[in-house]
Amino acid sequence: MKFFDSLNHNEARKREVLSAAAAAGISVAFGAPIGGVLFSLEQLSYYFPDKTMWQSFVCAMVAAVTLQALNPFRTGNIVLYEVKYTRGWHRFEMIPFILLGILGGLYGAFLIRLNMKVAKWRRSRTWSRPILEVTVIALLSALINFPNIFMRAQNSELVHSLFAECGTGSDDLFGLCKTGAASAGTITLLLMAALLGFFLASFTFGLDIPAGIILPSVAIGALYGRAFGTMFMMWQNAYPNFFFFNSCEPDVPCVTPGIYAIVGAASALGGATRMTVSIVVIMFELTGALTYVIPIMIAVMLSKWCGDIFGKRGIYESWIHLKEYPFLDHRDDTTSPDLPAHRVMTKVEDVTVIVANGHTIDSLRNLLMATSYRGFPVVTDSSKPLLLGYISRNELSYALKYSSSDADRDLPGSTQVFFAHQPFADPTETLDLRPWMDQTPITLNSGTTFLIVRRMFQRLGLRYVLFANKGVLQGLLTKKDIWSIIDGAESRRDKGLDTGSLRQRNTAEEVGLLESDDGTSFASSLDRRPSI
Repeated sequence: MKFFDSLNHNEARKREVLSAAAAAGISVAFGAPIGGVLFSLEQLSYYFPDKTMWQSFVCAMVAAVTLQALNPFRTGNIVLYEVKYTRGWHRFEMIPFILLGILGGLYGAFLIRLNMKVAKWRRSRTWSRPILEVTVIALLSALINFPNIFMRAQNSELVHSLFAECGTGSDDLFGLCKTGAASAGTITLLLMAALLGFFLASFTFGLDIPAGIILPSVAIGALYGRAFGTMFMMWQNAYPNFFFFNSCEPDVPCVTPGIYAIVGAASALGGATRMTVSIVVIMFELTGALTYVIPIMIAVMLSKWCGDIFGKRGIYESWIHLKEYPFLDHRDDTTSPDLPAHRVMTKVEDVTVIVANGHTIDSLRNLLMATSYRGFPVVTDSSKPLLLGYISRNELSYALKYSSSDADRDLPGSTQVFFAHQPFADPTETLDLRPWMDQTPITLNSGTTFLIVRRMFQRLGLRYVLFANKGVLQGLLTKKDIWSIIDGAESRRDKGLDTGSLRQRNTAEEVGLLESDDGTSFASSLDRRPSI
């Protein structure tokens, strides 16, 4: 996007492009253009207006048409795991589908917990050998995978075979449809592959090389789903007259293990990511198994409910929280501390402000060199700081670099700089930075409740809010501050403490983490300044 100024300098447009790109990625990776749009809507986008949905839809459609034109699989379609089912499902199978949904929720919950422990261990260790670590894990993966036939193949081939229905002409790469394949040995191999895959996914997700979670979760869920379906089929074959199987037709296979593999894959993916609608659409686009939407919906719903018992965050949200990124989900309905904004805001005495008059080009450059903050409020004077506006670090740096050294003039460092109207100033010997300043920033009264402030950050995608009474600057809150307060309230609630007694923050923990210009975080309890 660097080549397009309209995109590169517009954060809102950047987010729209990224949303469309994610939709296109899911579209070509899984042959699911509609599912890609829903994935972008449900999992990725912070703000998703109708225009962004339309752009994502067009982008996913173009990607799918391009994939079909190139025909990389030489099958004439874009569905990666196309399977054909000649048999439907029976009502009594709702029970195993429900069990698979619960199992998927447990899988997701324990996967996230184990993966977070591994990630925290990686962050706390004193050594860092990423190439060695990747090499060792690759070697261990090879040694663990090779003895099990279900772990040797690529995930795409494995998933296709697990989804397939026996007797439809599908490739049987693992002998699942051979006579005598439905045995305790096959079930053991399937379950062992799922268990080992669970541990491998927990360790590899978060390595210094791309290691995804979607396809591994689909494969793991398909493994234990196929094992569960095989067990159920063996039970039905052994006791065909059991009342449970009264609806089965004679001399016709009653239980199709491939259906259980699809339901298991959907439940595992739902448990790991906590997605719902997009998973259902992706699964039936992925397989063409539109007949089994209801079982898939039931499994995904239960996997999310079961996983939410152990924690509301999916694997992506858990990593966002671990990295301490200030992500404020507009769907988050956790209880906010009931207190006014002035109790938690950074007070004006602790804010680095820029006075409208009295600065030079060199003094502002020194200010940028001495601080790492993302922006500065602009006030009339320090004694009575009437708010004039706000200027971001990028805008200020750009203005000082290019406005003072354009083709028409080359201003020295001692040139006076002002942010307010100067009737007697010589425009050829001074630098007016008012055009670079936001003269109407979002401003609230300091008595506004924290809940309203939080909603504004969530709904409007704000990065900062200034607080003023009768035009006098009182303080500010940043997106990182809001995130820190919410996270602290959740931690206190988890420990059984009363969030209503949250006092004004005066320690490093209560002050919260501020974000520096290079994206790192630091805590400050002595010099509290804005970081936008």
